[in-house]
Parts: sequence; C-alpha cells; structure tokens
Amino acid sequence: MICINGLSIAKPKITNSKSPFLAPLLFSNTKTSLVSFRPLSVSSSMSYEKELAAAKKAASLSARLCKKVQKALLQSDVQSKLDKSPVTVADYGSQALVSLVLQRELPSEPFSLVAEEDSGDLRKDDAQETLDRITKLVNDTLASDGSYGDSTLSKDDVLRAIDCGKSEGGSHGRHWVLDPIDGTKGFVRGDQYAIALGLLDEGKVVLGALACPNLPLASIADANQHALNGEVGCLFYAKLGAGTYMQSLDSSSAMKVQVSAIDNPEEASFFESYEAAHSMHDLSSSIAKKLGVKAPPVRIDSQAKYGALSRGDGAIYLRFPRAGYREKIWDHAAGYIVVTEAGGVAADAAGNPLDFSRGRYLDLDTGIIVTNQKLMPSLLKAVRESLEEKGSSL
Repeated sequence: MICINGLSIAKPKITNSKSPFLAPLLFSNTKTSLVSFRPLSVSSSMSYEKELAAAKKAASLSARLCKKVQKALLQSDVQSKLDKSPVTVADYGSQALVSLVLQRELPSEPFSLVAEEDSGDLRKDDAQETLDRITKLVNDTLASDGSYGDSTLSKDDVLRAIDCGKSEGGSHGRHWVLDPIDGTKGFVRGDQYAIALGLLDEGKVVLGALACPNLPLASIADANQHALNGEVGCLFYAKLGAGTYMQSLDSSSAMKVQVSAIDNPEEASFFESYEAAHSMHDLSSSIAKKLGVKAPPVRIDSQAKYGALSRGDGAIYLRFPRAGYREKIWDHAAGYIVVTEAGGVAADAAGNPLDFSRGRYLDLDTGIIVTNQKLMPSLLKAVRESLEEKGSSL
C-alpha cells in the first residue's frame, strides 16, 4: 500500500527503480473513574516490534536533521503559517523524513499519517529556495544513515512525503501520529523541543517514540533544563504493555524508566508549558498551592515534559489552554504512552482518560493533568476546586 495525500491505495508494480523511496512516492462525555487507567493487554500477534523499531529509527534520524538546523538557525528559516506560529525548514524536513522512513521500513503495511504540516506554503513560487534547502536536508540526513542507498529524492518526492500527513485518523485501522517538531518556539530559541511519533491501532495509542535532542540524560529535577556538563539528547520509547525505556540519541544502550513514586503532594514538583499562552500559569499556581507544593514549577517546551516525567524528574504535569483552544492528538499521543507505560496516569480535568480515537483533535474537559497513581486523587480534587473558584471565566 502507498500514501497519496493521506489516502492508502494498492501499490502498483514498478521495476528498475533505483531508489527505495521513489516507487512508493509516485503516486461522549461519559465520566470515567480512575479504575479504567489500567494498561491494555497485548497479544503475541500484536507485538508491534517492527513498528517500534521503525518509529525509533524515524525519530532518531529526524532528531539528527533538526539538530543540524538548530545549530545554524537563520532568520530566513522561520516562516509564518496562517495561525502565525513559527515553522522552520526543520518542521517540514522532519515530517518528510519520518514519512519516508516509516514507508521504507514497513513497506507491506497500509500507511496512514496524521501530522501537523502540509506542503501548501512550500508550493508557492517564493518558497522554492526554502524547498531546495528542505530537500537537501532530507537527502543529506538519509545519506548519513547509509542504509537507504545513494539515490537522491526530488523536491516533488519531498512534497508528497509531507502531504502523506493529511490523514484524519479515527477509531478504525492504524494511523501514525506525528508532531515533526513539538515546541517550535523552543526550537527557535535554542531550548527544548521534541520529535513526537506515536501509533494508533483501533483508536488506542499502542507505541510511541519521543526524541528530545536538547534534554539532558541526567535529571532536570533541579529546574535546570540545560546540562552544563554531561550528555544531552534523549530518546524515550514505549510499547503497550512493555514499559518505557530511555536511551541516548547517540547510543543503543537503553534503561527502563518509571514515574516518581512520591505520594505526598508537598514533596512533588510539577511541569508546565514554557509559554504562558499555551497554558494558564495562574490556574496551575492555584492548584499547586492547594496541594501544598513547595517547589517552583519547571517550565519547558514540548513533550519533553512527558519524557522528563516518565523518568521521575517531576511528579505532575499540568496543561490548561486558553478557552477555545482544541488540543491536537499529535501534541500528546507519543508523550501519553511514554508516561503511562512508565506507570503514570493521564486524564482531562474531570478525570476522563484521553481519547485519541476521534480524529485529529482531543475532545476533553478543560485541560490535561498527568501524574502517578498515588497523587491523582488529590490532584483531581485540587483541580476541581480551583476550576470552581475560577468559575465561568474559564
């Protein structure tokens, strides 16, 4: 099967193709108790080993591309989409690269990708220089890996790879979910960002890979998101029923991680978005005060927060967007399974589990809260009380 603008169709027979890539690219509001937050079982026939290996490779190669761009970031790399959020050549390059790698690594599987970017702006006459740069970045990154031969992708190949991300997802079949750069503002500032890739199967997140190129391997529990000394660059990955692991982006040696076991809210620290526009810091502060949390919040960009939480750097993650904002599934899918397979719990503000089966958006109550099993009851209580105090202004 191949992807055409997010649709999967039968793959035609093509002979004498020198490139491993060119051939495929030619063408209810019910409230739920916390008891339901138990991992789903995985049968031996649904082990997802090949899919996880492909996801790890795609995320790692994408991180290599993004690191190269961030190191020499130019102002001309930053464009403006219709919603005015910054987007760089790395966003497009990352999405194209992940799309290409997944299709190459899993050639016999139907390919459906729900992703943030599309190629519309890149097809304009004044974007050709940017498209040239993206195409070169993708080709250089693939060449550096050495496992896909020496064929060169064209600009059209890259555009088609980007546009494979137009799938709507949903509750049937398998859908990859990608944020090619989660935390673009952090990326532009030189701070935290993540390449976040998950897989939905019948509406459930079954695996995820979270590449965090700027996250130190050591704990950031001291609220320092930068490592003065020591190794930087983490890959977190998880598979349903198999736990969560972390390794260096430069190494294949992995260690299993677990969320914090803290059961006293006063000893907990919490993460929230760096940007005040992404989450209501005043509401988070009110919740922390009710819990008796003494440590200041750790504010970092992107799903790197999920990764840090999964290894116990903090105990709570709070996200309360402004009224009217709709959460996208690519902003949480990979992080969700990374933290839940590490023993954590993720819910909306009413305690409902996150539902990724309804298309490109998460329909949820007010916000997202993530913590361990022990702290969730007291956290939900503090959230409910703080929201009641805020009243209808939310």
